[in-house]
Amino acid sequence: MLDIKSRNLEEMREYIKSLNEASYRSKQIYGWLHKDLVNGYDEMTNIPKSLKEKLKEDEITNLEVVARQISKEDNTNKLLFKLKDNSLVEAVYMEYKHGNTVCISTQVGCRMGCKFCASTIGGLSRNLLPSEMLDQIYKIQKLTKKRISNIVLMGTGEPLDNFDNVCKFIEMISDEHGLNISQRNITLSTCGLVDKIYELGEKNYQITLALSLHATTDEKRKNLMPIANKFALDEVMEAMKDYYNTTKRRISFEYSLVAGVNDRNEDAKELICLLRNLNCHVNLIPVNPIKERDFKKSTKDAILNFKNKLEKNNINVTIRREMGADIDGACGQLRKHHMDIDGGCR
Repeated sequence: MLDIKSRNLEEMREYIKSLNEASYRSKQIYGWLHKDLVNGYDEMTNIPKSLKEKLKEDEITNLEVVARQISKEDNTNKLLFKLKDNSLVEAVYMEYKHGNTVCISTQVGCRMGCKFCASTIGGLSRNLLPSEMLDQIYKIQKLTKKRISNIVLMGTGEPLDNFDNVCKFIEMISDEHGLNISQRNITLSTCGLVDKIYELGEKNYQITLALSLHATTDEKRKNLMPIANKFALDEVMEAMKDYYNTTKRRISFEYSLVAGVNDRNEDAKELICLLRNLNCHVNLIPVNPIKERDFKKSTKDAILNFKNKLEKNNINVTIRREMGADIDGACGQLRKHHMDIDGGCR
C-alpha cells in the first residue's frame, strides 16, 4: 500500500475512487498535504469526518526533528530527522541572494563509498520514499517560515541509486498543485551511474545534473570513488554530454579539492582538457575534513590558483561558499555524531 504522501495526484484520484468518495476530494486532500503542509487529517477542515476515518488507515509521513543546528554566521540550518523506523537523515537550509535552498538526503546512508564523504561511512540502510524526501522540505519551510525556492539533491545517498522514488519526488515537488518549485531550480548530484544518467535524460526533466567528478583520470578517480571501477570516465562524460544534448540543460561538475591529491597544476590542466568546449559549470569545493579520513583542505592560494587556471581557459567556475562553518559542516557528520552517541539509530 502506498504511503498517502507518496501518491501523486493521479494515484490520489484512484485511491479516493477506491474508497467510493467523490473525485474532487482527491485534489482537496492533495492540496492539504502538499500545499498547506498539514501533519494530520484533523487539520483538513473541509474533509468530512467519515472520509477522515477511512483515511486514517493510511498514516501520513511526519518526520521528527531530533537535532537542529543554526549557524551564527549565516543562518544556515542543519537538521537531523528521525523516520518512522528510527532511521536518521540530514537536510540543510541555506540562504542565498537568489533564494532559499534546501539540500536533502535521498537515502539512509550510501553504498557508493566515496573516500572524502562522511555519508557513506556505515553503508546503505535503505532508500527514502518520495514522501520522506518531500517532508524534509515541508518541515524546513514550516520551521523557518521561509519560502523554499531551490532544491539540491546532494545530501546523504546517491539519488540515481534510488531512481524511481527520486523521479517521483521531482515530479511531485514541481507539481502546480503542490509547492510548485520549478524544475529549473532543482539540482541532482550523482557520482556517475552511467545507465541511470541516460535514463534520467529520457525523462527530459528541466533539472540541473551535476557530476561529482573530483579527479581527471580513471586512476585518480578510482582512488577516491569506487564507482570509477564500474564506469570509466569516458563513459561517464559521454553520458553527461548526452544529457545536455537531450535536455539542453547546462551540466555541472563538482570538484572537491584535496590538498596534494587533486589540486595541483597538472590536475587543473587535465580538467581543462576534459571539459574543453563543453557547456558546463565547475563548482570547486574545499573538502571538509573528516576525522575518519586523512584528507586535508587545499590552501586558499591553491584554490584560487586552480580557479584562475580554469577561467583563463574559458571554463565557467565558482568556489562553493562555505555555509554553516561553525556547525557540523560535512554532509553526514551530524547523523554520524548521533549514531555514535545513540548506537541504536541508523
